[in-house]
Amino acid sequence: MNLHKTPVMPVGFQCASVNCGLKDKGTDLSLFISDVTANAAAVFTQNQFPGAPVILGREIIKKGKLRGIVVNSKVSNVGTGEQGVENARKMGLALAREFSIDPGEVLMSSTGVIAKPLPIEKIEKGIIGIGKHLSSDPLVGAQGIMTTDSYPKALSLSVGNATLTMVAKGSGMIEPNMATMLVYIFTDADLDSKTLDTCLRTAVDTSFNMLSVDTDTSTSDTCVILANGHKGSVDKTAFSKALDFACIEMTQMLARDGEGATKLLTAEVNNAFSRNEARFMAKALINSPLIKTMAFGADPNIGRILMALGKCFDCHVEPPKIEVSINGTLVYKDQMRVDFDEKKVRLLLSGDRVAISVNLNAGHDMAMAYGCDLTQGYIEENASYYSS
Repeated sequence: MNLHKTPVMPVGFQCASVNCGLKDKGTDLSLFISDVTANAAAVFTQNQFPGAPVILGREIIKKGKLRGIVVNSKVSNVGTGEQGVENARKMGLALAREFSIDPGEVLMSSTGVIAKPLPIEKIEKGIIGIGKHLSSDPLVGAQGIMTTDSYPKALSLSVGNATLTMVAKGSGMIEPNMATMLVYIFTDADLDSKTLDTCLRTAVDTSFNMLSVDTDTSTSDTCVILANGHKGSVDKTAFSKALDFACIEMTQMLARDGEGATKLLTAEVNNAFSRNEARFMAKALINSPLIKTMAFGADPNIGRILMALGKCFDCHVEPPKIEVSINGTLVYKDQMRVDFDEKKVRLLLSGDRVAISVNLNAGHDMAMAYGCDLTQGYIEENASYYSS
């Protein structure tokens, strides 16, 4: 399966982004729209302080139909009470008016600082005339939804005669355990809402649900998929596999762009007692600050890996059975450090990926988790986030 060299929007979908005054420079307001009503499905954050757009979005998506999505960055519209919900509703109404579509088919999202009132007047004004900026380049839409992202994120690939395209943002406050950050998926394949929901939840489970930058679950996480049917039916199994692939590709893209990150960190746990234990231990490895700094420093300190496994108190961990590899090099077996070429492993770790693989020899289940290293850049980014 191959991604398109240059991402494109599927037939019938367009996007746009403008600056409506939330940011001093760059775009801060995006829309994504289909020329016909699309079948849709979505998953949202499990954080108990959900943003106003999430509160409304959970109701809107019950119909399984969408035409448009409107998103602002800079201000998340979280912790803003009833007025926040009303402002989110106004965002959707503004887009519906601009394109003469049903407001019940518009999903809204907001991302940025929490507990600040949403400048709804600026957003409503920014939506007026936004249709003049419509584009078939998904990176245009991706630009307006960025917060601390270092670059806009989009990808696309072919599924039979159809196209599958994904736009996302996210680089901090990432361990969603549902979907992740803001992810919008579009296809011109003909698929019903129930099928989309099943495919989306399956794909999310092994990709975005296994991503963590800093163990923090955002209040605004949203992952939505729209299918407008312009290219007709596709093989459902092939589509599901393509969606799985695309979600994992985007997961790695998001991990690499974690705040201050210099490396992709992956943890694969094999032959675990159960699937849940495999997932738990893979996350334990990814989330360990000591392992994250080990990755940053290109330091093959296997003690930190053993520590992270050993603190999984409720999992089946039998030290005599455990084998550990770093970037393909066996470093621990038979309860002993293997006599590996440390200089070679340090060189491997100095690249842009650190891959930890653990064989528990306790069962038959496995899991892969995705994350990034921990650097001074993460601290600098978040020490002044509210004021920036």
